[in-house]
Amino acid sequence: MTKTSSSFGISAGLNACALAASLLLAGCGGGGGSSAAGVAPLALETPPTAASTPVSVATTPASPASEAVAGVAVLAADTIARASATAACTSGNFGSFQRPFSPDSPWNSRPVSPVLGSATIPTALYTPTVAAGAWSSAAFEGTAEDPPMVVTGATTQGVWDPDSEVYRPSVTIAHWPAETTPATGTDGHAEVVDTTTGIVHSFWGLKQVNGAWVAKQYAWTPLAGRGMGDPSHYYQGARAAGVSTLGGLIRVAEANDGDTMFRHALAMSLDATGLSAAPTYRFPATSADSNAGTTNSGQIPMGALMMLPASFNAQALATPELRKVAETLKAYGAYVVDRNTGTPFVVYVEIGADFKLHRNGWSNATANDLNLIRAALRPLQDAAGWVDGNGAASSTVTSTALNLLSMRGAWWRTKGTVSGEFDTWRQALVFPATTTLIEQANATGRAMNPVTWATPVAGDTFRLDVDASGGASFRMVVSDKTSGATLYDSGYLTDGQSTTLVWPNVASFKVTTWARSGVDNVESVVRPTLVKTGGPAGSVCAG
Repeated sequence: MTKTSSSFGISAGLNACALAASLLLAGCGGGGGSSAAGVAPLALETPPTAASTPVSVATTPASPASEAVAGVAVLAADTIARASATAACTSGNFGSFQRPFSPDSPWNSRPVSPVLGSATIPTALYTPTVAAGAWSSAAFEGTAEDPPMVVTGATTQGVWDPDSEVYRPSVTIAHWPAETTPATGTDGHAEVVDTTTGIVHSFWGLKQVNGAWVAKQYAWTPLAGRGMGDPSHYYQGARAAGVSTLGGLIRVAEANDGDTMFRHALAMSLDATGLSAAPTYRFPATSADSNAGTTNSGQIPMGALMMLPASFNAQALATPELRKVAETLKAYGAYVVDRNTGTPFVVYVEIGADFKLHRNGWSNATANDLNLIRAALRPLQDAAGWVDGNGAASSTVTSTALNLLSMRGAWWRTKGTVSGEFDTWRQALVFPATTTLIEQANATGRAMNPVTWATPVAGDTFRLDVDASGGASFRMVVSDKTSGATLYDSGYLTDGQSTTLVWPNVASFKVTTWARSGVDNVESVVRPTLVKTGGPAGSVCAG
């Protein structure tokens, strides 16, 4: 009886025709896309011309920038997990196919002494549910024995890549399991978990046409990462919140494992009547449906962690399956990651799991249990602390000290005859081998995506680190958006150099990024990070 659908993310950086087409596609999924990037395409501007002397350049190399993944545009089968990252996940088997993401990922962590807010989930057309089905998803493990697969666009535009903010003619996945089967709903969700490269590949609108694979959207997230987007890589999956459908999924292996609860937070969607129009999302979400501001009418933003109070008597529920879900909602909660049509809430179960609430036909007792849960759920407001998946106290779960800079385009070349291109899998700008200097700038504003909870505040201190190879270098300029006056200029920084800056006090700002290639006739790569100082950063598995 439940009708649900999830959302398709769209972003700026498109021409008018492409933007209109992507909005049209968004309607097919029953919702819009990313409001975090929902700004009009920006005209290219002439960047500043003179570089100043680098400010506060470190005399010794800084720590390497966070290495999300390594790869090339066809996702070569290089392993990407560093030894320290692997060791950090070993004790609990985190960062694996069965237990994705780091132990201190929001998915694998739980709040201590949670304080809940007052917002509630209203009733809607249908009964709440915990279910697999046409609008859920399934994960398929890719190993070194699996061959590569080329996935082309479901339309003539190509495959939408929200991280790069471009349509790609195709995406090549290094290891494609033969059993890969997308959900039958129009959203066509599927997760290919490549344990060789450590990448979770998320698809929206995936299907086979005449024996060939096509998709409407592709995004990825590190298997041993946070499982949530960050300001630089803000869209990492097929959910409206910018996350993988693997996050929070009740998996096949755990549906009937005999445990009293699922040992991770769950994933939940709400109807528009439950979702908030302002704000449309909150930490740790980095996105919401593109029309959330005009369609939603509730109180709960995307990214909220919905929990049952400690006093809720889960064992009094008539349905055994719901007792386990309720105990999980008391301990870990469920993150709101998507919007559905007509259902107060949906908690997602992996397709193929032996989990069924109404096993012998419709059960009024189960429906009553679901409504008891709906009425009692509240968003997390505060907590005394957090415990990670290994039971250790963690300060990184709620840290917003995450990278703000992306090297995505659009780039404007000022020197040279060819351009460097953004590689989403390396999260870097890659220059071809050349003996002639290539210099290019991005003045569109897309280097710093406007994730609301990560917008720099005047007076905050940030550290800019540059990770580069082949002689590449990077420069960042902050200017007054109104007057055009330069407020900060890092000058060009090379590999291992860093600088600190106090964010200028200005009503509105514009960030222009510059990059230069090496000239030694080898590929050169540059990947900067800009992170707020003074707080814990990163998750222990992904660096």
